[in-house]
Amino acid sequence: MFSKITSCAVFGIDGQVISVEADVNDGLPMFTMVGFLSSSVKEAGERVRTALKNSGYHMPPKRITINLSPANIRKDGSGFDLPVAMAVLIAIGILPEINMEKTLVLGELGLNGEVKTITGVLPMVYHCKKMGITSCIVPKANAKEAALVRGMNVYGVESLQEAAEFMQGIADIVPLINNDNTVVEGENDSNLDFADVKGQSTLKRGMEIAAAGFHNVLMTGAAGAGKSMIAKRLPTIMPKLTFEECIDITKIYSISGLLDNNNVLITKRPFRSPHHTISNHALVGGGGVPRPGEVSLAHNGVLFLDELPEFNKNVLEVMRQPIEDRSITISRVNATFVFPADFMLVAAMNQCPCGNYPNLSKCKCTPYEIRRYQGKISGPLLDRIDITMEVQPIEFGDLFDEIKEESSKEIRERVEEARHRQQFRYKDVGINFNSQLDGKLLKKYISLGAKEEELLKDTFVKNELSARGTYRILRLARTIADMAGSDKIERIHLMEAIFYKNNGKFYNEEV
Repeated sequence: MFSKITSCAVFGIDGQVISVEADVNDGLPMFTMVGFLSSSVKEAGERVRTALKNSGYHMPPKRITINLSPANIRKDGSGFDLPVAMAVLIAIGILPEINMEKTLVLGELGLNGEVKTITGVLPMVYHCKKMGITSCIVPKANAKEAALVRGMNVYGVESLQEAAEFMQGIADIVPLINNDNTVVEGENDSNLDFADVKGQSTLKRGMEIAAAGFHNVLMTGAAGAGKSMIAKRLPTIMPKLTFEECIDITKIYSISGLLDNNNVLITKRPFRSPHHTISNHALVGGGGVPRPGEVSLAHNGVLFLDELPEFNKNVLEVMRQPIEDRSITISRVNATFVFPADFMLVAAMNQCPCGNYPNLSKCKCTPYEIRRYQGKISGPLLDRIDITMEVQPIEFGDLFDEIKEESSKEIRERVEEARHRQQFRYKDVGINFNSQLDGKLLKKYISLGAKEEELLKDTFVKNELSARGTYRILRLARTIADMAGSDKIERIHLMEAIFYKNNGKFYNEEV
């Protein structure tokens, strides 16, 4: 007898529908699985046979063939155990012959028949919903995650026997159905607030602009000036996530196995801070079956690289492409995987190896050591950074001043207003922030007056800017104008953009 069950596999952050076909015939008793399988999927045969026996189902002495189609796609993971078992039970006549084309089945089996949790459930269910599948049977521990997909009937099972009895109509499982797309943001860590940062008004202003337009930032300065402190507080002033952004982030974390079963929807912007010993593959993703790296885990959030020159130069250079393209493409012999990587790069570095420069009374580094240290950051990488700020050491008076600083909530309100202006402007082109403007859109949405154009031209010549650097000044000026509530980029907005792009140096001309 022949049977077919609909299952799914993960490729990149998207799903691929897989048909699990079972055929039972007379012949030498054997259990064969075919269909371009990884070792973890080939092992499913032994897990399924043992789980069926321990769940009380008798396997007849027949020739059983399992095919996972399409055969030209490599299958990996343990999520095919349950669909294989269900297909076998239908093929040997224990379960009724019903049409399972509109029902997705996922799950790993223990030897005792327990259905165990798996990774990547959200992207698989999300893809299958788009393909017209209306219900799914998944491990009970993954049911909340699967229910994030609106309109999908989700049935969570704990054992193979429960799944089989549900298909027979013996067990009654109440489906989880989600028809809500509202986002309830979790509480921010009460220990992280911009009100804790004393002084540093220029740095705070730069971070506010960066949050409003999703611009990349580099902070330079002596050790202990507050670079890491303010970077960790940046997510508290960034705009709230939309439901679609939450789903995109959650899909990545689902594939990586980093979801909390109690709070399956990620509602806060990610903040990733890898150590400087990180490898290329850990940063951008990779492996035999590629998995997301830190640049993808920071999607729609912040990737913070502290002590930037301490990172391996090769590691830093592989970031150039995802910063520009906002995605990372990993090619293998059998497939090409694309992971989203639309992150805000925030980097911090000292100005010398000892961290005391420009305090010459403390700094013992030679000019050669300083140049060599600062030269570890390549020009093309610096060209991809919108805001560069030299962080000054905090004054003693500011440190113990009783003046109340602005809270993250107050700053975030201004950031949200600027974000709303951008969303309204770009509602028809599918972007959310000024930093996402490409060449064509830049010309469409940004225009300068004669004086502003002359100022930009002088800056281009004097600072020997590249075309990329010039465009980044324009994007930054557009964000500053949005924060000021102006539809037009005025001279004052352009000058402030030049200031932040030009390493905190004002244009040498009076306003």
